[in-house]
Order: sequence, then structure tokens, then C-alpha cells
Amino acid sequence: MPLPRPDKAQSDQLVQDPAGGLARLREIMARLRDPQTGCPWDLEQTFATIAPYTIEEAHEVADAIERQAWDELQGELGDLLFQSVYHAQMAEEAGLFDLEDVIRAISDKMLARHPHVFGDASRDKSAEQQTADWEALKAKERGPARVLDGVALGLPGLTRAVKLQKRAARVGFDWPSTNEVVAKIAEEAAELVEARDQLTEAEVAEEFGDLLFVMANLARHLKVDPEAALRAANAKFTRRFGRIEDWLAEAGRSPAQSDLAEMDDLWNRAKAEEKGK
Repeated sequence: MPLPRPDKAQSDQLVQDPAGGLARLREIMARLRDPQTGCPWDLEQTFATIAPYTIEEAHEVADAIERQAWDELQGELGDLLFQSVYHAQMAEEAGLFDLEDVIRAISDKMLARHPHVFGDASRDKSAEQQTADWEALKAKERGPARVLDGVALGLPGLTRAVKLQKRAARVGFDWPSTNEVVAKIAEEAAELVEARDQLTEAEVAEEFGDLLFVMANLARHLKVDPEAALRAANAKFTRRFGRIEDWLAEAGRSPAQSDLAEMDDLWNRAKAEEKGK
């Protein structure tokens, strides 16, 4: 059952108050979803249609941090916060829970997960031990469950692969070193080439997925975040290809008017330029 709303005058005063804080944002969201006076687009949305925007906003936060764009981070965090408020508003309308329930739940969780801060447990632990304790507390909260239960389906593929592998590793299902992982990568790469030459498109996709999964495992063993590494590689590619375009433009041409050999030479020039050679 939705909570009682303020009257129109009170609502107008709150949404126009720069110091209104979270209450102001919550009222703005409620106004957007008001059945009589709200925004038609917002009224059409559901949990399922908003979820992709939630994921997108989280990635934009990560992107701002990756670029150290601190002037943008405030706005991106606001966009992400709005997503939580949006979902909570829809849940309140459906009689499921409201924003106060969300805040209470995360607060209670943080208290329970940090007994070394809010309780009498010792703080004399390494970061690794605290991480292990955190995971043990999560497992206790989940209760009896299968090893891989609870790893969110909506995570980016590489991130979910790493989380699945970490869960399996806790019960001993893991290679002892990177040597075995690298050997498995070679095996999967060979199977992908064989599939390319002999199998169906669906089977090729399956073999490609197997290779990516093992690459994620190598990242885990090397303590590399595969999503962050790929984002960095994307940024590097964008940066270097931009230099190719710059140099071609100086010659009055575009990449479409060049060829692979010339662009490859320019790529190596861009690579050397970045390395200060």
C-alpha cells in the first residue's frame, strides 16, 4: 500500500527545495509516476524495462571512475541513485516494499556484515581475511543452497564468469596454477578453430563462449578484473585509431581511402608515440 502523499502545495514546495535531499528526490519520482498528472513515459515503465537503464548507469559510474572524470562522477552517482528510487517507487505502488524498507535492509546488512566495526569482533585481520569472513557471512545468510546459487544473471558475462569460478574454487573445483589455465586456453582455442572449419554457427558460438570463460578464469588467477582490462583495451584501441584518423586527415584522406598496410603502419606509429619512442 503506497504511503500517503503530501498535498499539492506541500509537494510543490518540496520538489522546488534545493535542500530537500532524499525526500525531495522521492517526491519527484512519485510525481513522475502519478497516475493523473505524471509523465506518460514513466508511467509505462516496469521493473523489466527500467533494469537495462540501471545497468547502464552503473557502467557510466565505472566509466567516470576509470577516466578519473571526477567532475562527472557526482552526476553519474545521482543517475544511479535515481534508479534505486525508481525501482522502490514501483515496488511501493505494487505493495511490495518502499524506499524506507530498502534503506533499512541495506543498513541492517552492513551492521551484520561488519561485526569488527559495529560489534565486538576483532579488527586485527588482513583485507583478505575480512573478505573471507564477508563471504562466510553471506553464505550463512543464504542458508542451505547449491554452490552457484545467487550469482546474479544480470551481471556482465565476464564478471559473472569470475564470480561463478570463485564460488566453485571455494569447494576445491579449481586449477592449482595459471599453467593449467593457459593449457586449457590453448585447448579451447584449437577447438574453436576446428569448429570454425567444420561445425555450425551455434557450435562456433558455444566454443567461443568456452574460450571466453577460460580467459575469465585466467584473469581471476592473475587477480585481474577482466571487465576493467577489456574497458582499458577498448580505450586504448579508440585512442590509437583516433591518431590514425588524425594523420590521414592531415593528408586529406579518411580511413576508407586508406588500406590495411598503411593503417597498420600508422597504428604502430601511434603505439610508439604512446610509449614515448
